[in-house]
Amino acid sequence: RADKIGEDTSLAQIIKMVEEAGGSKAPIARLADKIAGIFVPVVMSIALISFVIWMFVGKDVEFSLNIAISVLVISCPCALGLATPVAIMVGTGRGAGMGVLFKNAESLENLHNVDTVVLDKTGTLTAGKPAVTDILPATVDENELLIIAASLEANSEHPFAKAIMEYTKAVSRREVSVFETLPGLGVCGIINQKKYYGGNMKLMTGLGINVPDLSALALEGKTPLYFASETEYIGAIVAADVLKLDSIEAVKSMQQLHLDVIMLTGDNEMTGNTIANQAGITHVITDVLPADKAGVIQQLQNDGHKVLMVGDGINDAPALVTADVGMAIGAGTDVAIESADIVLMNNSLSSVADAIRLSKATIRNIRQNLFWAFFYNTLGIPIAA
Repeated sequence: RADKIGEDTSLAQIIKMVEEAGGSKAPIARLADKIAGIFVPVVMSIALISFVIWMFVGKDVEFSLNIAISVLVISCPCALGLATPVAIMVGTGRGAGMGVLFKNAESLENLHNVDTVVLDKTGTLTAGKPAVTDILPATVDENELLIIAASLEANSEHPFAKAIMEYTKAVSRREVSVFETLPGLGVCGIINQKKYYGGNMKLMTGLGINVPDLSALALEGKTPLYFASETEYIGAIVAADVLKLDSIEAVKSMQQLHLDVIMLTGDNEMTGNTIANQAGITHVITDVLPADKAGVIQQLQNDGHKVLMVGDGINDAPALVTADVGMAIGAGTDVAIESADIVLMNNSLSSVADAIRLSKATIRNIRQNLFWAFFYNTLGIPIAA
């Protein structure tokens, strides 16, 4: 089955993105254009002044004109004009070959300035495909808990909901009316004229429902999803999301670039710290609601940091837009990819460090180009004059 054709295919989108990035101007390119705009009239003025001075000291018209033409010929404004766009074009092309798509030249330039990398946990650091590990019924039996959980979570897009649906394939579901997603908390809905909730500890606390202490599970990197009616706790289903195979190595590569790596998650402190420790991350921000992620990025920027945000979900979109540079995992949602400045076509975090190295190399190349353009002209023009 052809899901997308023509302009809508992934290949067409990649080609379009690379073309747009190669054709766009980075801030450093605009600076070079301004300099070139001043350079040309200055060189013409120097040529004219050289002609006048040689005529004044007694040389004939032919000699003086020769000098003026020499100044114009030896000057090289094209070196200034080409120094940046050629490097940008090569940089974005090389990035595409690595599976890193820069949407514009500005993102390629800005990336070399970042000093802080904020990583979303689920789907970015971790595989994003958690699996159910424990069933902990309380006031109902295990089968009833699974029926209620499966009925509620069937309407949710959360990765943990998908884990529950995978686990409860053979379980019959009941009809849910007035279903509602509670962002950063969980879900709720009415089953057989009774309202049920499924979500995290924060949701249960807000409902005033007492739940057992399952903090020991967090030490194993597991996350409990609590289920309750309006009046009582009925049980929990525990799931775990494991690190991607290359996450530890990717984090190490970022730290070797002297970047402060931060993990941002809605999970509780213990679960968050466990995953972070496994990945080798020391700076963790936990219990963050989706709506608050952009606020965390803003605070880091207010503290003087240049922030790269890496995420894959719908709830990462505001943070991706707020960050100095937003980077979306290619396997993520369309909203995240649309909101980001850079898209990683693969599902690997190792490309983050590669993209930063590419940005640094491109900007270094541009500066070298500009230096030699200035050096050549500064040396050549006076000699010609």
